[in-house]
Amino acid sequence: MAQESTARKTVRPAETGTFDAVVIGAGFAGMYMLHRLRGLGFTARVYEAGGGVGGTWYWNRYPGARCDVESLQYSFSFSEELDQDWSWSEKYSPQPEILAYANHVADRFDLRSQIVFDTRVTAATFDEQAGTWLIETDRGDRVTAKFCIMAVGCLSAPNRPAFPGMADFRGPIYHTGEWPHEGVDFSGLRVGVIGTGSSAIQSIPIIAQQASELTVFQRTATWSVPAWNERLSAEYLREAKAHYPELRAKARARPTGFYFQFNAQPALQASEREREQQYEEAWQRGGLPFLGAFGDLLFEKAANDTIADFAREKIRGIVKDPATAELLCPRNVFGCKRLCVDTNYFETYNLPHVKLVDVSTTPIDRFTTEGIVVDGTEYKFDAIVSATGFAAMTGSFDKIAITGRGGQTLAEKWRAGPRAYLGLASEGFPNLFMITGPGSPSVLASMIQAIEQHVDWLADCISHMRDIGAGTIEAVRDDEDAWVTHVNDVSTVSLRSTCSSWYVGANIPGRPRVFMPYIGGFPIYVQKCNEVMNSGYDGFVLQGGRNGNAPPQVRFTERWQVPLDIEVISPAAVAAKRVPVV
Repeated sequence: MAQESTARKTVRPAETGTFDAVVIGAGFAGMYMLHRLRGLGFTARVYEAGGGVGGTWYWNRYPGARCDVESLQYSFSFSEELDQDWSWSEKYSPQPEILAYANHVADRFDLRSQIVFDTRVTAATFDEQAGTWLIETDRGDRVTAKFCIMAVGCLSAPNRPAFPGMADFRGPIYHTGEWPHEGVDFSGLRVGVIGTGSSAIQSIPIIAQQASELTVFQRTATWSVPAWNERLSAEYLREAKAHYPELRAKARARPTGFYFQFNAQPALQASEREREQQYEEAWQRGGLPFLGAFGDLLFEKAANDTIADFAREKIRGIVKDPATAELLCPRNVFGCKRLCVDTNYFETYNLPHVKLVDVSTTPIDRFTTEGIVVDGTEYKFDAIVSATGFAAMTGSFDKIAITGRGGQTLAEKWRAGPRAYLGLASEGFPNLFMITGPGSPSVLASMIQAIEQHVDWLADCISHMRDIGAGTIEAVRDDEDAWVTHVNDVSTVSLRSTCSSWYVGANIPGRPRVFMPYIGGFPIYVQKCNEVMNSGYDGFVLQGGRNGNAPPQVRFTERWQVPLDIEVISPAAVAAKRVPVV
């Protein structure tokens, strides 16, 4: 019988009422949006399906779960006092510490009183006459709000492939995205893991320490770089905190929204010896910055081949069995799918009780009462882990019946792929905002910085509407179409558009293949947002109010007005030169 983690729902009366804004989700986006709304004097209600704050870090409790952005930068930057108060223990924060940080933020800024937990929003319907949204939940709540703000996360809707016979398996089936909060002890068990993406790469080394037998089913080999995680000393933290503002400013100017050592020199202009040395130094530093070894790695296939060859040789040097090593060597573009960061992942396959099964050409046939059948062979297990990822970017929107003007649903509008202006709003859905929605940098940037930039922009926008007495704001169809076209055009500049990844929805059968995040670089995207705001919301129509589309009073977005250092913004530079920003 499949086993899932579900929040207990206490009995409470259904809620009714009217708010200035309803926020859906209490992860980092929802918490920060609530903080800004409340600081501006708006009434707000946040609905959260989980039993606590933290979003993805509330649900993702699988063994080894941790962030792939360094702790000091994977954190809120809006409060220098918060920066000084909190001390991270490791270079890459583990999930329990990130969740503790989220709870610390909720407590420090007294956010819980306006969050309703264990409650899933089921519908959001725009009332054209009243100019408000009706929000309904699975607890019977029916509240109205002028603004509906989607803080549902980019990676929060688990993908559960429906293998034949799953219901027949007699042991537990766990999904890494909905891990039991009490944890799982695999000691002495025969365990099967389906998938070799990020959650699998983090959990497999830990599960292998407990299981008597571990079998991994791999469809596509994944590129991964060692994290070289370490404890952060008190001296290191003191020095880092002394220079936190400078670090934050430098991060905002980078294409990923976080700062790391970057070499703009093209790989193809370096000698073979120079490339080897540069790659080795970057490998020893580890982590996502490995892709910053040269400036053209995601834009020139010949350049990418050099880093791919280097990484394959690393895998072959780690994994002792040649056949297993070759199976673990990806054949696609390096960094085409999201680069993973690991601790002893490849080394785990040297353990005698760990086996790798290739399901790329002979997929999983079915589940049985005792295990999984592939190519006529039955693998018997006591427990199975489904590390099959998420319905990225739009999966959480799909779970809510969102209806805009004229009875049009968002699902209908997005049937051929998501359409949103700046990843913030979609024509036909007035006063509906998205935080890190499709068409924004989102998962291609440091998520918390992307969240903060969106929330600050939205806070200034909503405040401006109050200042001029505007009733609604809505994206213009032509501007939305132009932005969607630009997002697609920029994606073709990068080699990331060449493979089947969750960036294009390829992990979900039947999904349209559309590159969803904006790949042109975080600073160029921010610059576009600033231009739209400073021009009086060009590309939006504000109904009612005074002075039409007058420039707003800037309250929070000023800190995002950063100069573009085009010499170190490789993705943005290439995108800007080859595909002009609209």
